[in-house]
This record gives sequence, structure tokens and C-alpha cells, in this order.
Amino acid sequence: MLKSKRIFVDADACPVKQEIVDACKPYEIEVYFIASHAHRTNFGSGTWIYVDSLQDEVDFAIFQRADAGDIVVTQDMGLAALLVKKKVIVISPRGILIQDEQIDCILHSRYVSAKLRRQGTFTKGPKAFTKEDRERFSNMLQKILSNHEGIH
Repeated sequence: MLKSKRIFVDADACPVKQEIVDACKPYEIEVYFIASHAHRTNFGSGTWIYVDSLQDEVDFAIFQRADAGDIVVTQDMGLAALLVKKKVIVISPRGILIQDEQIDCILHSRYVSAKLRRQGTFTKGPKAFTKEDRERFSNMLQKILSNHEGIH
């Protein structure tokens, strides 16, 4: 893996903002929270970049800024698919590292679910975010950051 320079966060609905900031402090990694104007917040840590509230504007902003070796935290698998091709490290807020080998399967599942919804079949939404999800995320992010710094 490439050494990380920055972390970009798809911040509109990210439940692990504080965990990201806390994990990055010892490594002095820049954290950029990208959010739409509709999701302005008083969360004071990191650098906040606000974009138009149009659909996919946050995704476009992250895609344009992220380079190989950067880390992106997102639950948007369409964005993740684009980023892994750029050699960006992608992690979901539930602590799942998204890798190139998984993308086809992830996108196919996403396509099938969208197709079912268009036909009037409503699939279950995501499970509620849990303490275990938060811990898995923190552990995975710490592992990624320490690997980049040569700490094992």
C-alpha cells in the first residue's frame, strides 16, 4: 500500500467523525470533511469543505481531490469503485476495507437492489449502526494508519 497523505470523509452522514480525528492526531494526517451545505455542522475538528447540495456533489468533490495513497471514508459504493481504481484506500464507516476484487460483486448487489426498488419491491435498509461497527472502524483505521507509518 502507498503511504497516506490525507483522509477525505464523505461527511454528510458519517457516524465516526470523532474516531477519525482521534486516530489521525498521532500521525499528523490532514483530515478533510466534505459535506453539502444542507448538512452544515458545528463539529470543530478537521478541515470542512462544503459543496452544493445537489445529488453526488460530495462524491464529485472527493473524487477530484483524492489521490493514490490517500484514504477515503465513505459508505457510497459507487464512489468507492471509482476511488479504488485510483489506488485510493477506501474504508466504510463500519470498518470494511473496500478492495478492487470486491467491487464487481458490490456493484452488482447495488444494481439488483436498485432494480427491485424501481419495480416496487422494497428491500431492507442497512442495519442500525452499532458499538461493534464503531470499534471495527476504529481498529481498521488504526491498522491502516500504523501500516503506513511502518508501525506493526
